[in-house]
Amino acid sequence: MSEAQNNNLDGHTAVVTGAAHGIGLAISRQLAAHGARVVMADVLEDAVTKSAAAVSAETGSETLVWVGDLSHEDCVKSMHQAAVARFGKVAILVNNAGGGVIRPFLEHTPETLRATIDRNLWTALWCCRVFLPDMLEMRYGRIVNIGADSVRNGLWQHAAYNAAKGGMHGLTTGLAREFAGHGITVNTVAPCAVRTAALDHVEKVNPAFARQVLEVIPMGRAAEVDEVASMAVYLAGKAASFVTGQVISVNGGSTML
Repeated sequence: MSEAQNNNLDGHTAVVTGAAHGIGLAISRQLAAHGARVVMADVLEDAVTKSAAAVSAETGSETLVWVGDLSHEDCVKSMHQAAVARFGKVAILVNNAGGGVIRPFLEHTPETLRATIDRNLWTALWCCRVFLPDMLEMRYGRIVNIGADSVRNGLWQHAAYNAAKGGMHGLTTGLAREFAGHGITVNTVAPCAVRTAALDHVEKVNPAFARQVLEVIPMGRAAEVDEVASMAVYLAGKAASFVTGQVISVNGGSTML
């Protein structure tokens, strides 16, 4: 089978959370370019609506917008119902929603700790619980989680964020073993610093901290969103059928092995 055939996602439906911008938008665009129909979910209604329209116009693939807080089970169930009603069963789930509060651990409040866990871990837990039964029925599925290389390198001010993303890494290995015999793979892509609007903002308001983060990366720069997205899309395709339970860093060498 050729590489093009391995990457062909015609007929597949994908859900991408946190899809309004950044990594989630790049993943949505690449999945659609490979032929997938994409449900693009986010809490930012205007941004995700514009992004979904742009993805459809650029790729010719159908998109569906879902707006809501996916840390709540009912919201995920409603998204599942809308996705199935429009496109049929979902074969690809990309848990990209996140955005933790990055600050020294003792400066966190109960609210910022809960927000960090909710955005990063609970969204992934509920989405996996709701979409896995359909994958079991199809005896086929691809779950790709977007984790964090900071879990491995202990980056400054990331302790709470790492607790959430580390939970996602652990979820990956547990689900991968549990569902390996059902044609379902579960993997995590763990990026380092990524060139997004959030990083641009940090560089403006706290340049010393931004330099500290980037100095951990031997390549001397942040990842581009498409560099992270390309790994996620590989894991979502047929070519990665024997890859499961892995946390794969896309990190410019900030951790090795």
